[in-house]
Amino acid sequence: MKATKKAKKASSYPPATSLLIATSTGIVEIVNEILRVYPQAVEHVSDMGQNILHVVIKHRKLEIFKRVKKMHLPTSRLVRRIDDNGYTILHHVGVMMYYTGGTLPGPALQLQEELRWFERVRKIIPPHYAMHKSQYGQRSETAEELFRRTHEKLLKEAQEWLKRTSESCSAVAVLIATVAFAAAYTVPGGSNQDTGVPILLTDPFFLVFTIMDVLSLASSLTSVVMFLSILTSPFELQDFRHSLPRKLILAFTFLFFSVAVTMLAFAATIILIIHLKKRWTTSIIYAVAFLPVTMFALLQFPLYMAFMDTMKSTLKVIKKALPWYTVPRCLKAIFSKTRKTL
Repeated sequence: MKATKKAKKASSYPPATSLLIATSTGIVEIVNEILRVYPQAVEHVSDMGQNILHVVIKHRKLEIFKRVKKMHLPTSRLVRRIDDNGYTILHHVGVMMYYTGGTLPGPALQLQEELRWFERVRKIIPPHYAMHKSQYGQRSETAEELFRRTHEKLLKEAQEWLKRTSESCSAVAVLIATVAFAAAYTVPGGSNQDTGVPILLTDPFFLVFTIMDVLSLASSLTSVVMFLSILTSPFELQDFRHSLPRKLILAFTFLFFSVAVTMLAFAATIILIIHLKKRWTTSIIYAVAFLPVTMFALLQFPLYMAFMDTMKSTLKVIKKALPWYTVPRCLKAIFSKTRKTL
């Protein structure tokens, strides 16, 4: 009897339409053409009682999601539909069956992307729908509870990845700080034995060396502090939405800056040593010593650029906090570009 009832219920819905198939595969051109010619197709429902928003969200098709969202009148009806499993469109953010790993590298970035997807969908549903509990199987869960349960594995992977990354980067930052601190006491050219004043104090490159060495020490120690604050974080799920990515990008920024100014400090040192006609071996040792650090920075740079996407939300917060007339013209251009991309 139950099987008969299910068959009757399933037969009351039409099979998957061309629009839903194109949506699930992410063929944006076909979706746009169907909606242009026949806009009413947006209300088609699959044999599971799922409309285009259910399909878009569980398959993570952001571009099609934005296209459907612009259709204000039908969207207000689409967001209220609950499928045969008792899932709202927000529940489908937690469905991992069709998840392919996202568009960003690293578990932490992937988890942040999933959290952003959850927040994006929650903004368009009625507020009370967030408390709706599905009746699928023996579980009765809200969308947030389903999301937490299905993302437990990704959360653990993100925690381990972030810990390993912070530990390795903090070790490099400590190495740079140690060398920069030691360089402050072994100035190039040596010091006067009687007064302790550096011999090359009046040389312009000595001033460059001093400034770069101070910047290197300060930025590397700041980077160490930022990485330590990450390692001492509770690593809760919501921390991966804003807090941890912001800390990581700041720590990476100070780390890469310390590498850059350290290389400038040693470049100034090499010039001073050559100017004094010292042996080339010292210059070669300095250059070789920081070759691994430079390679590390170059290899981690793509990851740093991936985290730069996090700065978009930070810029939006700054824009809201500051009066618009106090923002420099160059930053206004950045804000405008950020608003367009968002």
